[in-house]
Amino acid sequence: MNRYYEEEFKNKIVRLHLEEGRTLKSLSEEYGVSKSGISIWIKAYREECSTNHELK
Repeated sequence: MNRYYEEEFKNKIVRLHLEEGRTLKSLSEEYGVSKSGISIWIKAYREECSTNHELK
């Protein structure tokens, strides 16, 4: 079953990983999101940053 997550929530999780160094495992356990889901969000964020220079 797919769950819907707000963009703000996804951005928070990505920020915690990239800026604060939180592990996927700890974020998954704390927020109840799969590690693979978080990985997808991180990949999408990095792709967005590489194409949209205003986010850098």
